[in-house]
Amino acid sequence: MNPVLSSLEGMTAMYMASQQGPHTSQSIREIISQLRVMPMFVGRVEDDDAEELARLIEEKYGINMGLGAIVDAEDFRPWLHDARINGDVDDFYWSRYRKLLNLKGLPKAVIDATDEVTDRVLDRLGDPKNLSRWSRRGMVVGHVQSGKTANYTGLICKAADAGYRLIVVIAGIHNNLRNQTQARIDEGFIGRDTGRLAHANKAQRQKIIGVGVFDQRQFPVSLTNTLRDFNKATATTNTSQIGQYNVPVVLVIKKNSSTLRNLLEWLKEHSVHQGDQMVSQPMLLIDDEADNASINTAYTRDEVTRINGQIRELLSLFHRSCYVGYTATPFANIFIDPDTDDETLKQDLFPRHFIIGLDAPSNYFGAQKVFVDARDRHIRLIDDNEDVLPMKHKIDHPVDVLPESLVRAVRAFVVARAIRNARGQQASHASMLVNASRFTEVQGRLRARVADVLGRIRDAVAVDGGKGNAALRNPEIAALHEVWKAEYSDAEGPGWPQVQPRLHEVLIATRVVEVNASKRAQALDYDQGGEHGVTVIAVGGFSLSRGLTLEGLMVSYFLRNSLMYDTLMQMGRWFGYRPGYEDLCRVWIPADGVGWYAHIHEAMEDLQVQLKRMELAKATPEQFGLAVRSHPESLIVTARNKMGTGREFPMKVGLAGKLVETTRIRCDHDQLDRNRKAGQELVATIGSHGLAADRLSRGILYRSVPVDLVRNFLRVFRADTADPLTDPRLMGDYINARADSELKEWDVLLASAQKADAPEDELAGLRMRAFGRSVGEPDLRRGVLAISGTSRRVGSPGDERVGLTADQIEAATQAFREECARQGKDLPKTLPPRIFCEIAGRRPLIIIRFVQPTVPDELKAKSPGVVLAWSICFPPSDVQGGTVEYVVNTIRMREMFGEEEVEEEALGDPE
Repeated sequence: MNPVLSSLEGMTAMYMASQQGPHTSQSIREIISQLRVMPMFVGRVEDDDAEELARLIEEKYGINMGLGAIVDAEDFRPWLHDARINGDVDDFYWSRYRKLLNLKGLPKAVIDATDEVTDRVLDRLGDPKNLSRWSRRGMVVGHVQSGKTANYTGLICKAADAGYRLIVVIAGIHNNLRNQTQARIDEGFIGRDTGRLAHANKAQRQKIIGVGVFDQRQFPVSLTNTLRDFNKATATTNTSQIGQYNVPVVLVIKKNSSTLRNLLEWLKEHSVHQGDQMVSQPMLLIDDEADNASINTAYTRDEVTRINGQIRELLSLFHRSCYVGYTATPFANIFIDPDTDDETLKQDLFPRHFIIGLDAPSNYFGAQKVFVDARDRHIRLIDDNEDVLPMKHKIDHPVDVLPESLVRAVRAFVVARAIRNARGQQASHASMLVNASRFTEVQGRLRARVADVLGRIRDAVAVDGGKGNAALRNPEIAALHEVWKAEYSDAEGPGWPQVQPRLHEVLIATRVVEVNASKRAQALDYDQGGEHGVTVIAVGGFSLSRGLTLEGLMVSYFLRNSLMYDTLMQMGRWFGYRPGYEDLCRVWIPADGVGWYAHIHEAMEDLQVQLKRMELAKATPEQFGLAVRSHPESLIVTARNKMGTGREFPMKVGLAGKLVETTRIRCDHDQLDRNRKAGQELVATIGSHGLAADRLSRGILYRSVPVDLVRNFLRVFRADTADPLTDPRLMGDYINARADSELKEWDVLLASAQKADAPEDELAGLRMRAFGRSVGEPDLRRGVLAISGTSRRVGSPGDERVGLTADQIEAATQAFREECARQGKDLPKTLPPRIFCEIAGRRPLIIIRFVQPTVPDELKAKSPGVVLAWSICFPPSDVQGGTVEYVVNTIRMREMFGEEEVEEEALGDPE
């Protein structure tokens, strides 16, 4: 960096330090802009230099991380502070790990926040110096690919410093995830490569890595290694009892019933005290991806799924034990019955003692950025797969050719890697993900075809890549240039003349690997990169969907159809941190998937907000569980866990402060006519009441409409019987309970599209322009209009503000702005609907509109044309806790959300 930029960096850092509060990407750039007008910088700092400096400062100084929220049990008694004062807690393992995090370049604010958060978790575990019996259950909720492994590695270090002598990490259901987690624990806690410890050659056994570089006095003992899961014979060779060790013992095991059985048998044979059959040493069990396979999904309280029972039995073997589940998708964990208390298996895994929410650092590349703020930059839609690789296919489906969208994604990856190399990032890893089938056989065929495409490009570049502009006569190189022009021509740094010479080195280095349970599979080994880093295209399925980290992931091709929240979010391997190349990241995904991810993001944000509210209200985990269970979206997760019953089951659903829309409408012409007549009747009756109409830019608004008029409309209107949230029984019960108070008077908006060429229709003589909305093709073929596209909304952003005063809108916006500032987040371009639905004292709002489905020509006959739809914004409620009991039929849940994909690899099938 030249002296001028160094000086500007220093002044910017000083200015930031002098100001209170966290700094966002926008505020950093504003500070630099203000300083650039100083005489010493005028004309000497180009826009590109200023942007590069802003990125550098953001990474070094501007990244911040909140501490999240905590919901505690009433009996929480802190012990850590006093233990430190009394000298009962060492700092050996944590100080090594902190040095490692510094060495890796993590921002100081993130390290400090990790230090504080792990203290909070440890304080809620049992005090290992307390010799009386105790058992603790907790959960830590993070974000997908946001650093949960780093967090629990820090917790392991601190637990070892406090006196925990056995630490078990249960790391997912696949070998590759277990191996990857073991490598992380080797680096961050053990300090030696455990894969080398079993080497026959003594000279090869000792490989100091990670924290071991800083201090080698106390190496923990690992009874597992990067090559092998827990083995009874190996463990017995090392020791006869856990208590004989003077250093911590750690195991990283697969979430597999055979492994857990072996561990249980070994502990019973070698480490229990014969008097009471319990192990005396304090034990910490960390359950990574705790919502996957650990949950008791059996359908009666007497039936306990095998892995769930084994985890509980493992905990019950210890006088003193702690269970901490880490997950980014906690819905399923909240559905654990907190009253389950089996005599043999002791308490279930419900996080009865604490729930802690982890805030992601401000540089987290998550759903907000990918699917909301910068959707047009990062998202590319897949719409050409059905004839070649349909969403639903069988295990023997041939893959003779690839969808052109996948070929384009491969080209984008090659070009993006070349740009990174030209930026000087050739030593960093780069990955592409292809997740397009759950069958390993199909994945193998995909891998072969992707390798063919890559080979064709490689041959073309080898022959013509060095010919300058003449190289563009080669169709393969011309295709790469076209992708560069469309995707990356406005990216920071090198242009095509600098990118083209880099293509050959990229293509020579790129490997296409299959990541699954087949014999063809290859390990994702990022340690072999050397000075050039690894460049890899990973083709797989479930193995790429749970916890596995793809280093330097830039391009993702995602063609899956699971609609379960946790499955979808866990498949989002593209979330994480992308320093220096976030602008190059692309995700190819079907339109339906984009809508679901944006929708799920809102639900997950809502969950974090709920957690913070419960913390302020000093609520307990059981109360938080009840709140989450009443969230409308939790129906989807309930279906996931209950789908095998085939029975109806009741649950409480909360619509308070929620936006509900008819995003699914059945193409039943008779019912569609009844829906239209119900709308005609509503508008005509409103007119007969003499209510004044306000003409707004969004349509015609009637205020203070009696509830009976709305109730009559909803009694007749039918959307799709598979959508529980728009079921007239649910709506009726919810409104009836509040008809004399909160929902007595309504605002009714007859919405009209702004486009002058939109088709017109009318209700009781009032003309309204229809809104164009895309619908899912597979659903339309089955006779259902399922609103899809990138927003997956019937309505438009900002609808929820209708009927509010300017002061109400400003107050809600300012409160949300302050919330974002406290968390170090930039204000999103589109404000979440909840902040306007949750305004106390607002009237309920129903929006009636016409929708014109956008369908391809070949499906025109299936489309019913313009249909009536509605959206309802419910205000907050104090009636009966804001919930209504609703009986959900699992058959209807299957119709709406589909069957849950079976993880075939775990069952011994191809994947």
